[in-house]
Amino acid sequence: MRNRLLRFATYVVVGAVTGFIVAVVAVLTEKVLLERVLHLPPWQRMIAPALGLWGAVLMLRWADAGRRLSPSTSEEYIRAFHDRSHPLRYRDLPLRLTAGIVTVGTGGAVGLEGPSIYAGATAGNAIQRLARRLFRNREGYALLVAGAAAGVSAIFQAPATGVLFALEAPYRSDLGRRALLPALLSSASSYVTYVLVADFDDRPFEIGTEMVRVGFGRQELLGAAVVGALCGLAAAAFCRVLQAAKRIQASQRPWWLVALCGGGVLVGLAALSEFLFDAPLSLGPTAEGQLVSWSLDPDQSLVLLGVLLAVRVLATSTVLAAGGVGGVFIPLAVFGLIVGRLVGGWIELGPESLAFFPFIGVAAFLAAGYRTPLAAVMFVAESTGAPAFVVPALVAVAVSQVLIGNSSVSQYQRDSRTGHLERRLEMPVNSAMSTDVPTVSIDAPLADFVWGIALRRKQLEAMVVGPAQEFLGVIRLSDCREVDRNEWMSVTCGEVMTANIEPARPSWTLREVTEAMADAQIELYPVVDSGGRIAGVVTENAIVKLVDFLNETQTR
Repeated sequence: MRNRLLRFATYVVVGAVTGFIVAVVAVLTEKVLLERVLHLPPWQRMIAPALGLWGAVLMLRWADAGRRLSPSTSEEYIRAFHDRSHPLRYRDLPLRLTAGIVTVGTGGAVGLEGPSIYAGATAGNAIQRLARRLFRNREGYALLVAGAAAGVSAIFQAPATGVLFALEAPYRSDLGRRALLPALLSSASSYVTYVLVADFDDRPFEIGTEMVRVGFGRQELLGAAVVGALCGLAAAAFCRVLQAAKRIQASQRPWWLVALCGGGVLVGLAALSEFLFDAPLSLGPTAEGQLVSWSLDPDQSLVLLGVLLAVRVLATSTVLAAGGVGGVFIPLAVFGLIVGRLVGGWIELGPESLAFFPFIGVAAFLAAGYRTPLAAVMFVAESTGAPAFVVPALVAVAVSQVLIGNSSVSQYQRDSRTGHLERRLEMPVNSAMSTDVPTVSIDAPLADFVWGIALRRKQLEAMVVGPAQEFLGVIRLSDCREVDRNEWMSVTCGEVMTANIEPARPSWTLREVTEAMADAQIELYPVVDSGGRIAGVVTENAIVKLVDFLNETQTR
């Protein structure tokens, strides 16, 4: 009982620490930097994103004793969730957070939720190391999830969204388990801490009370399905664009050239935004709310809305391709807002639809891009304070999930949770292979196998090989019983062996070997090299022992 209470207290501490860190980051980014940048003269705010991008790139490249640090943030959480060999290092946290502040604070078209999730997950990971006695084996990753939930809860002031996002994000079609209560406790404490420290309420998609009294009927539900379909298709396209941007960022191209070109594109997009929209709509997560209010303005044309969508997609992709630090949660929501507004202006169900469909689009696009359907619906409900959005949003999210296919903005997400045994069976065949192989020549008499291998080594099966040790088949003691004992010296192993067996290759997994072993009904399965020569054997007993050993040494 005492340890359990201490663990609960630790979850609250993770939330409080995360809430404090996120509050400081948000104040520095939004109130100190971004607010000033957006009120600069047009020509100065046009160049601000490029300067911030270059600063972030230089910081990550040289600030840590010459070691190049990846700009990934929320991706680091998902990767660490699945890969224990890739822990989150707390010494990298100040660098990534500072680079995120500079990127977003100078007008980069990404969100602070990436650095916030990373901060929370890193804090949880660090505290887990300090409290190893309380969090052993499989309980350790709960603090990682708790920290990520706290980060989302604080930056969006949406505790329920934080819990659901942290549980859904690691998988495309599953939920993380054993972490619901830790996520709830840390998310709540993070929210309270953030509000106390930051002392401002600035939700990205909050709307006035005169706009939330939105009902829905058959037409609205059909429209929500249309929004979901368009968001699903658009999200699939954006995922491909984003993966291309990440490949550019991770490529061996001259980093300074990529950053220079990226900065030039951002300056051009800022100038285009000033010219077309008379507002800096390409800057920041939502341009201090100007993007939302401009998109919901009934006087804006659908053509300009389409151009704005293209500008935002290009701005976000450019920031990430050039090495900027930030998340894509808010960009996905912005894309959905614009798609929903386009649908609302197209089907013309009345002035209410101009506020109704954009927020349905937020849920659908976010759910499709991050594969987090429950978190997306909850985010819209919490950020708008309008429960009327929930049912249509669920319809749109369901449609978008069907059309998105296997795409995702995260390269480290897995399709679903697998058990320990299933993960073990995905290991390479050489992890359970023995090189002590009982072999007999194809021309050897049966007596050599029976007396020299079966009885002496207590081995009921052996590999039959040719002159160059190439695998030819398997001989079993049961095969010899069908031959008269007086003929064991005259009948060769090649005459009674089982020849129609496909040997395993080094690229095979233990699952493939297990299935092939069952089909061939043998207990000793051959593994050959690229030349077809026998390299080793795998036995059922070796696989069982490997699984037992790994389960005994499992630390989480």
